[in-house]
Amino acid sequence: MLSNQLQNGMETANLLWSRIPNSEDGELDGGTLLSTSDGGNVESLDYEVIENYEYREEQAQRGKLYVGFIVVVKWFFALLIGIGTGLAAVFINISVENFAGWKFSLTFAIIQKSYFAGFVLYVLINLALVFSSVYIITHFAPAAAGSGIPEIKGYLNGVDIHGILLFRTLIGKIFGSIGSVGGGLALGKEGPLVHTGACIASLFGQGGTTKYHVSSRWLQFFQSDRDRRDLVTCGCAAGVAAAFRAPVGGVLFALEEVTSWWRSQLMWRVFFTSAIVAVVVRTAMGWCKSGKCGHFGSGGFIIWDVSDGQEDYSFEELLPMAFIGVIGGLLGALFNQLTLYITYWRRNHLHKKGTRVKIIEACLISVITSAVSFGLPLLRKCSPCPESDTDSSIECPRPPGMYGNYVSFFCGKEKEYNDLATIFFNTQDDAIRNLFSAKTIHEFSAQSLLTFLVMFYTLAVLTFGTAVPAGQFVPGIMIGSTYGRLVGMFVVNFYKKLNIEEGTYALLGAASFLGGSMRMTVSLCVIMVEITNNLKLLPLIMLVLLISKAVGDAFNEGLYEEQARLKGIPLLESKPKYQMRTMTAKDAFGNQKVVSLPRVAKVADIVSILRSSKHNGFPVIDHKRNGETLVVGLMLRSHLLVLLQSKVDFQHSPLPFDSLSGSRPISHNFTEFVKPVSSKGISIEDIHLSSDDSEMYIDLAPFLNPSPYVVPEDMSLTKVYNLFRQLGLRHLFVAPRPSRIVGLITRKDLLIEDGEDTANVELQSTSVRLHRHDPRGPGTSVRSLDVERPLLNGLLAQDRPSN
Repeated sequence: MLSNQLQNGMETANLLWSRIPNSEDGELDGGTLLSTSDGGNVESLDYEVIENYEYREEQAQRGKLYVGFIVVVKWFFALLIGIGTGLAAVFINISVENFAGWKFSLTFAIIQKSYFAGFVLYVLINLALVFSSVYIITHFAPAAAGSGIPEIKGYLNGVDIHGILLFRTLIGKIFGSIGSVGGGLALGKEGPLVHTGACIASLFGQGGTTKYHVSSRWLQFFQSDRDRRDLVTCGCAAGVAAAFRAPVGGVLFALEEVTSWWRSQLMWRVFFTSAIVAVVVRTAMGWCKSGKCGHFGSGGFIIWDVSDGQEDYSFEELLPMAFIGVIGGLLGALFNQLTLYITYWRRNHLHKKGTRVKIIEACLISVITSAVSFGLPLLRKCSPCPESDTDSSIECPRPPGMYGNYVSFFCGKEKEYNDLATIFFNTQDDAIRNLFSAKTIHEFSAQSLLTFLVMFYTLAVLTFGTAVPAGQFVPGIMIGSTYGRLVGMFVVNFYKKLNIEEGTYALLGAASFLGGSMRMTVSLCVIMVEITNNLKLLPLIMLVLLISKAVGDAFNEGLYEEQARLKGIPLLESKPKYQMRTMTAKDAFGNQKVVSLPRVAKVADIVSILRSSKHNGFPVIDHKRNGETLVVGLMLRSHLLVLLQSKVDFQHSPLPFDSLSGSRPISHNFTEFVKPVSSKGISIEDIHLSSDDSEMYIDLAPFLNPSPYVVPEDMSLTKVYNLFRQLGLRHLFVAPRPSRIVGLITRKDLLIEDGEDTANVELQSTSVRLHRHDPRGPGTSVRSLDVERPLLNGLLAQDRPSN
């Protein structure tokens, strides 16, 4: 009874909260399973292995040596992805730190003479950096805008969004991130680094890019969607590992947040890739310590060491810590809804006016951000420096342009500092380090923290969705650490204990806001522990994450899920919708007409069907001698287009190919049927046929998938959903109840016996051995036809007339 009332209350709160528009299509009907506005730009990926005749013939020619070679190449690619992502992260961080260092050094040098001149210079430098970023995105790589995580999550979920993994997207992401983050906008470079790692992995998988003449045939091993998925997963983990110097957190992020399909072999390669990234970043930081990287120093890669902070906590502190979790859930949910509302308005009204409006918008936000970060500290009175501690290395005030706490900004005396400038007029990494710092009680006033919280929260909401690469990890950490430090100040004053550190509460606040906004738990917990180097705070981080996620889930979905839905990316979440429990497979497709093809189809008929239908998969049917309809398999649209373009398999006869009359020569390489990554591939408009070609025929049997997945029409839609998502399917046949059963497979039938060839598991080999019992005796058995005859040969020979 109590649980029902609680559930009703949560549904009511969710309903009231969702009155703000949260989808491009407006309110979705409760029975609607999928509705996207960008259907023309979204296409599903073929993660299922198409076990057609061509594939089986090619697999049959590959021996054990080739299988071992492919396994070695996969590990080599993991090494390349780790090195490439690590070097990209090093380049981005060094560039951002140097731009920020030059900016603050020049500004501090000029404000010694004139604050107005310093303000003008500060605004112009930020404006130039942001303008370069938005210009690159709008004119060169539109797909590089935003964090890229919703798009990569959709890709690994089975949705291909055109342009997200191209070479120009990679270049736009790298240089756009340098401009947007170096320009001081309220965003981070961590999300774009995930997208950068995915782009690098995809480019390695396809051997580079031919459009920009940066390619190598030696790297063109893995071109199927299934293989690219594994590589992109490694790239995502490498991006997180490079952004936070958290290799374990990168692996867990890929497992928890972005991937929809996982296996143990992939786990090892992802872990290896993250380890390589950690080594590359560590080596680069050691090299930069010698002063060869300009302004790059302790403010570079994220590592906020709070190991010297609070050693222990009492039971009384759990209540304010839980309160931090509640605040994080509320502010995180509010952040998601506000960004969703503003992004919806921006995409449907503002950005439709053209590229020039996008550039003006980003530049205007840059000017506002610069004015706020420079102007608000001027309105704040300076505070006297605390008494110096001989054991502390913290200097008050810090030298102009140098890293540290206690920034002297518009102060009349020497031993004074501006607490608002310490977090506002600073790089985000340095500001977070100041908020997390221990042994700095009373460094910040409650008024300054509250002012910064309101203003930065507003700037983060406004900046999210502009046409620049933008991550939300670091802005979320800044927002959370601000109100966490506020709660820590209250706890220090209330409990009057000397061992309580405000920086510890700032860390918990950062974790709570990220949990309330992004709804990550395990991976975020490990990332926070790795970047703070304090394992003692693990139970407290777990507590605030669980509370903030539970509170946030009561109002809306996570940030990436909301943004994916707004962008029209049809994600299949891990849990099916509640209303699917009362629906069947037949209810899913409703009265939709199934467009099918005959086994031997006329070229003109195929072209007509492709022009009149937008379906990407067509059932292929044949008829037995008694007139009964036989479903031969599934034919993909992309495969039909390849056959029409090549014209190699055109035949004059409308009769099917006779497999017993001889072996069919392989006319296509399996890679010919693979669509280039993040591209539209071949369209029907690209096919040019003569009148004679249109009168020809194609036997589709050697090219179709003879073993598609089939479910009965009365199967629960929940089971269909789980099957579809877990297997990474693109099409699923729905058929009436079968009339007879030919066999039953149990667990023992699927176990591989000792001595069998287990290496073929890696390549998904589909060759089989067929046995038939001889009626002459129960103990004899003979092989039917040949040793490794593909199953499709039996299907093709089924209707051969007897002599």
